[in-house]
Amino acid sequence: MTTTWDGRTGATALRQFLHALPGVDEVGAHGRAAMLSSRSIKADAKRRAIDLAISMVDLTTLEGADTPGKVRALSNKALRPDPLDISVPSAACVCVYSDMAGIAREVVGDAVHVAAVATAFPSGRAALAVKQADTQDAVQRGADEIDMVIDRGAFLAGDYAKVFNEIVDIKQVCAGAHLKVILETGELATYDNVRRASWLAMMAGADFIKTSTGKIAPAATLPVTLVMLEAVRDWYLATGVRIGVKPAGGIRTAKDAIRYLVMVNETAGPEWLTPDLFRFGASGLLNDLLMQRQRMSTGHYSGPDYVTID
Repeated sequence: MTTTWDGRTGATALRQFLHALPGVDEVGAHGRAAMLSSRSIKADAKRRAIDLAISMVDLTTLEGADTPGKVRALSNKALRPDPLDISVPSAACVCVYSDMAGIAREVVGDAVHVAAVATAFPSGRAALAVKQADTQDAVQRGADEIDMVIDRGAFLAGDYAKVFNEIVDIKQVCAGAHLKVILETGELATYDNVRRASWLAMMAGADFIKTSTGKIAPAATLPVTLVMLEAVRDWYLATGVRIGVKPAGGIRTAKDAIRYLVMVNETAGPEWLTPDLFRFGASGLLNDLLMQRQRMSTGHYSGPDYVTID
């Protein structure tokens, strides 16, 4: 496939553009992330933030031991996170391996999105034809969102055109399903690379850019997410198109989630405070959000059996 973007073609032009992006001030990124994470939210605003965070969760299970029963249980939990309280919003999505996408879809119907990881997750190391077949299988089984991984080896070797073209090709196979492009920021080494990979993914057609597979440490961090939020903000200013951001891996508490929401509001803007443009890739986070919500309602924490262990 010929590399085409912004009216220009060719690997050389793509490289020149990406390397002309402003460098990231690492100290500044860490400082701003620390400053934003120190903000406190109280009372009603905290309750609304918790409900918003629940509605943004991609409830995830990506284990070799996943069973149809586990996926059905997780899908039911995404629909009704707290069966005893119908005021709790549904999660945004159930995220599973592609062979489980049909099972999740049977449970959630059209009420919750179903995402499938694809393209040789988590390594991204496979022939393009294999990645295309993986994606097509997930869509046919009912996934309306695809979480693909980039070839980090190609990116780090400077073969930006290969990474770009694979995203374009997978986007075509998605056949209308939203495409989340996983950068695996823990392997990209520098914030400059995170910024370049973010722009490359958006230029190739990503609907979301995602930090991590959750299989590599470090996974999501506030400074990395800040860099990605700045990228989608700048992309919107340049194109008028809003792209979503999904931090994934290591976000486990309501306090963590609220820190990310503050960062979204202060960096990209309040327009991104919606499940259409911001998600949390998580498994344990939902339980803590539910526990904190219950504490705010009753004044005390419920017992450990109040939430299910996923």
